[in-house]
Amino acid sequence: MATLLGLQPGIRFLDVGAGAGWPGLYFARETGCDAMLVDLPLSGLRVAIERAVKDRISDRCRVAVADGSQMPFGDSSLDAVSHSDVLCCLRDKRGVLEACRRVIRDSGRMVFTVIWITPGLSRADHQRALEGAPEFGEPETDYPTLLEQTGWTVNDCWDVTEGYADSVRRLIRADSEFKDELEALLGVAEFAERLAGWRAELGAIEESLLRRDLFVATPALA
Repeated sequence: MATLLGLQPGIRFLDVGAGAGWPGLYFARETGCDAMLVDLPLSGLRVAIERAVKDRISDRCRVAVADGSQMPFGDSSLDAVSHSDVLCCLRDKRGVLEACRRVIRDSGRMVFTVIWITPGLSRADHQRALEGAPEFGEPETDYPTLLEQTGWTVNDCWDVTEGYADSVRRLIRADSEFKDELEALLGVAEFAERLAGWRAELGAIEESLLRRDLFVATPALA
């Protein structure tokens, strides 16, 4: 993703939905770019600040507590934008994509991953997909169309569902390995619900009801 974004020293990079700083801080450390991290939970951003100090890159990192659709950056002020499985967790996907288009320069690039329900499913399969999908995993329209409508040109798209499935399998194994500790931390009922959720998600992926794509997009120019 860092290569696709063209990250290097002097590039101003925006990580939307940055959480505790992954992958934005990693990109900043490895490429020398300046990183702007945006998210709403202050707790995660505090962890990101501490990590930036520890990694000695705090002079090139800034954080902002802000909604992805209302980011506090000037028009055409950034060179690259990324978000990792963020849109599938947000209701206002259109607003976020429009905001990303507003803050990026015409020569910039956006690269992101997103989990979504496979188009064209039967009603029964669609219902099963909903049970395993992220809360807002169904966009109002397909992502290529949504990107076009919000001022973007899709340059490339890769199906990365296989890696997505592998990640969920690792989560299931890890939760099972630390079952006792997690039950003590979360409670027996919440742990059981968590593990059932991972398994429902994996089942939906393996039956091709859910997919994960990586999009590369550039600003559409008039």
